[in-house]
Amino acid sequence: MKRTFVQAARLGALAAGLMIAGTALAQKKYGPGVTDTEIKIGQTMPYSGPLSAHGIQGRTEVAYFTMLNEEKGGINGRKIRLISLDDAFSPPKTVEQTRKLVEDEGVFALFGSSGTAAQSAVQKYANQKGVPHLLLSTGANKWNQPKVYPWSTPAFHLYGTEGEVLAKYLLSVKPDAKIAILMQNDDFGRDYVSGFKKALGDKAASMIVKEVTYELTDPTLDSQLTQLRASGADVFFNVSLGKAASQAFRKAHELGWKPLQLVVSPSVGRMFLEAAGLDSVKGIVAATPYKQVSSPRWANDPDVLAYKAFMKKYLPNEDPTNEIGFAVYSFAYAMGKIIEACGDELTRENLLKQATNLKGLAAPSLLPGTTYNTSPDNYVPFRRLQVQRFTGDDWEPIGAITVD
Repeated sequence: MKRTFVQAARLGALAAGLMIAGTALAQKKYGPGVTDTEIKIGQTMPYSGPLSAHGIQGRTEVAYFTMLNEEKGGINGRKIRLISLDDAFSPPKTVEQTRKLVEDEGVFALFGSSGTAAQSAVQKYANQKGVPHLLLSTGANKWNQPKVYPWSTPAFHLYGTEGEVLAKYLLSVKPDAKIAILMQNDDFGRDYVSGFKKALGDKAASMIVKEVTYELTDPTLDSQLTQLRASGADVFFNVSLGKAASQAFRKAHELGWKPLQLVVSPSVGRMFLEAAGLDSVKGIVAATPYKQVSSPRWANDPDVLAYKAFMKKYLPNEDPTNEIGFAVYSFAYAMGKIIEACGDELTRENLLKQATNLKGLAAPSLLPGTTYNTSPDNYVPFRRLQVQRFTGDDWEPIGAITVD
């Protein structure tokens, strides 16, 4: 009888153990690209082509997850595998590479992919497939359409928001300005200019005296800058990107044109300023939510020091003062926190839920007081930007502006 009781007890314990194990297994929910040991995500980047200078984005993000895997065992015990493919900033190539990531590689999500035109080409595809298309490295206004494209979210403020901030600043210091605009001829340029005009309101028609566009394939901007200078404008809204920005800075300087120059934030990284010559960019004004990793003002900031140590160990051949790398370091940090919040419910639906319910998430490159905050009805993470002026060596804060 005693033996029967012991056997029954053992069987009961075994059954209880199996029930507990079964419950634990039941609590784990996985989407494509997820196992007990790995989470596979993907992105496309312009490692070649006209915006190859932005390839540092992908290299930094891959290195960030390599660091997490090596130093922290990944996230919640799972290694993160980021597959980063070159699309040469060519929309047809972006489509091809994105399909490869989703259909051949079976990634859990798309993260941090770069380029307005490039990502516009796959926005509908990702949303039709129900694939999270998260923290995109583009601030086009179209990334805040949760009802139309619920699976696509931006990594930073919208270009239109930044255009509004710069216009509000201009109205506060030079309300009777005569404005000349250089615009990249795509959604990137149009969104900046539309936000700028929105904030100028009824005064836009009288204040803007000249607008010209350029194509990414244009070899120089000499003709455009000559036209802008001849307009008699005393304010230059420079909506150019990459090497075109450096060309615009340099040509304005060569022409002896010295307007108040408002420059979009993706083009004020140290590498673009130095390519133009620091004398040619002294006095430019920009708006940003980020610390400048190259600024003496942030030299002893703990997050800046940690980033430089990270770069020295994981990307020793990259420039640790490249502002682009520091900004996207925070994109990867935010993505890691979103994945971490999913716990063992690693479904695409839950990943999107966590990405669109961020509350007060501080990230290494953000200015003090700026945090990620999203909701299912509004995907824009922040609207407060610091306006600052380049002194020739460093950036001088000249006011913070928030837009609705």
